[in-house]
Amino acid sequence: MNKALYIATSESYSGKSIVALGLMHALTGRIGKVAYFRPIIADLDPGIQDNHIETVLKHFNLPQTYEQSYGFKKNELVRLLNEGSTNSIIDRIIEKFKYLESRYNFVLVEGSDFSDEVSFIEMDLNVLIAKNLGIPVVIVGSGKGKTLENYSSQIHLTYDTFKEREVEVIGVIANKVHETNLKEVKFAMQKELPDVIVSVIPRVDSLAKPTVKEIVHALKAEVLFGGAMLNNKTGKFSVGAMQLRNFLNHLSEDTLVITPGDRADVILGTLQAHESANYPNISGIVLTGGLAPDQNVLRLIDGLGAVLPILLVREGTFAVTNKIGSIQSKIYSDNKDKILKSIQVFEEHMDLEGFMEKFTQFNAEGITPSMFQYNLMKRTRSTKKHIVLPEGTDSRVLHAAARLSNLDLVNLTLLGDATQIQTKLSNLGLTLDSSKVNLINPVDSPNYEDYVKTFYELRKHKNVNIHMAEDLLTDVSYFGTMMVYKGDADGMVSGAVHTTQHTIRPALQFVKTKPGVSVVSSVFFMCLEDRVSVFGDCAINPNPNAEQLAEIAISSADSSRAFGIEPKVAMLSYSSGSSGKGEEVDKVREATEIVKKMRPDLKIEGPIQYDAAVDKEIGKAKLPNSDVAGEASVLIFPDLNTGNNTYKAIQRETGALAIGPMLQGLNAPINDLSRGCTTEDIFNTVMITAIQAQGL
Repeated sequence: MNKALYIATSESYSGKSIVALGLMHALTGRIGKVAYFRPIIADLDPGIQDNHIETVLKHFNLPQTYEQSYGFKKNELVRLLNEGSTNSIIDRIIEKFKYLESRYNFVLVEGSDFSDEVSFIEMDLNVLIAKNLGIPVVIVGSGKGKTLENYSSQIHLTYDTFKEREVEVIGVIANKVHETNLKEVKFAMQKELPDVIVSVIPRVDSLAKPTVKEIVHALKAEVLFGGAMLNNKTGKFSVGAMQLRNFLNHLSEDTLVITPGDRADVILGTLQAHESANYPNISGIVLTGGLAPDQNVLRLIDGLGAVLPILLVREGTFAVTNKIGSIQSKIYSDNKDKILKSIQVFEEHMDLEGFMEKFTQFNAEGITPSMFQYNLMKRTRSTKKHIVLPEGTDSRVLHAAARLSNLDLVNLTLLGDATQIQTKLSNLGLTLDSSKVNLINPVDSPNYEDYVKTFYELRKHKNVNIHMAEDLLTDVSYFGTMMVYKGDADGMVSGAVHTTQHTIRPALQFVKTKPGVSVVSSVFFMCLEDRVSVFGDCAINPNPNAEQLAEIAISSADSSRAFGIEPKVAMLSYSSGSSGKGEEVDKVREATEIVKKMRPDLKIEGPIQYDAAVDKEIGKAKLPNSDVAGEASVLIFPDLNTGNNTYKAIQRETGALAIGPMLQGLNAPINDLSRGCTTEDIFNTVMITAIQAQGL
């Protein structure tokens, strides 16, 4: 079952609040524990909370805190965008969302409001956030002041924007539609978007008009009287500039009276009309020009007891009237009437059962890079493992170690001369927590003699004598591998300085492969723009035969699933389907058949070309009946030459992050780095190694 829904729009004042309240009411009644989250909120004065969040938290009595309910304020968002730190934005939003998701049955996410200085990029931001959270979207659009053609065009454009990024849109809500046009709009939208749930909500005057409290906030007005009645709803507004006998003719239900503060006749006449059975109810009085009534008039009003709200503002009547006319109504937490009316209108005009069924059945396809990296960190921290890094004097390794230590993700051992490491740390301006990071020089270790004896016993049948063992165990790769073998470390990451052969040889000599595994292979987790793909084998086996290629495919599929990526395996070649001939394509075809026999549970296609494996249109054209074509998540290359060049080409040309290689098939997690690796590569590979050490 899907655990979240994203409310999105393409414009300001679409009426998302009524949708959020209605959905929260429906969800809490059907699902139970529901959380509310806003990725982006407006900048507010100190002590002022976002109105949407405050209203939902209070009305539905949600136990989450205010700080847990949003990702960024716009000023911080703008700063990070200007710095080019989009990844940091998405990472924090994912982290906050996942915190709520892990503690509640459902999370309702309300997108941004399209206001202020970032409105021109808010559509892209909302699409990016929904994509990275992996949740479906309902689009809300306002029909106010639009022709049907204009409204339909705008909604369709918004729908296409989400769909182009493979974000599932499950519903469209046309809001603020004139009562007489409801059926026409619904029919047109259903015709335009037959695959989504379409609902149409009318414009409701009692919700569209601001309350007196909203006018107080908008005008920064001083409340002279009637503070207990600020939730009075307003109807039309009337300017009291004429004589009282004429002005009384312009009063109607819930009129807001606007008049200069020295017009005592209009003020007192309005109060009396409100009390009279012959005149309608008045919502309040706004006094303009900064003119408070005379003290005698104030005393008279005060003696009347509970009176209408009377507000004082500094601006003139004309300016105030224009401002009030442009106020967009909001729903406040203490206005129960508006909240309940919103929920009532929502339920009256929504196909709630069909809608709930649609989005609770949604399952996100694939996993984005940000989601993948967030899950790596979360799973690494869940069971802290001990990882040894043999190349302890390399600056990239030290930067990664400092970051891993500061985030409290793993315990570490750095191998090398402790004095040299400390000097390098000092030069780099880094510090390491000694409670989390050990510095060991192999020859000075109290375990050195034991490791030598163990290695000698394991390798004496290969003509290794004790002196050879002593020499080899001074090597950081052998020492680090022995730490893993003896259980003094849970995994090892090396290769920033040493070759692949130097890193892997000790593991092959005495850690050895898992039962039933004949070939050690590797995968890269390729973090592309909107998905993570598993590439194998791009680092170890130069030219695997069909049996080895099949084993690599099975190991890669299992690794994919272990890291949260549903495996759809593409066995790559220079042709797709049955058309191609030749020794290499025949090898791939044979390997595919071996996998099908050994693991009938796996979705696999081969031989298949790369474009047909990852592009839905091409895949459908070339292999229309395939479950994998166009949707492959695990891509198996026929040889090292093809795989290594392809992953590096994609990495360099697209800026994709390549995490790995992660070795498969060993009895313990030992992973090799590229000598061109970055600090980020080391950081990610240590996390992968720690997760492997959890027994995956």
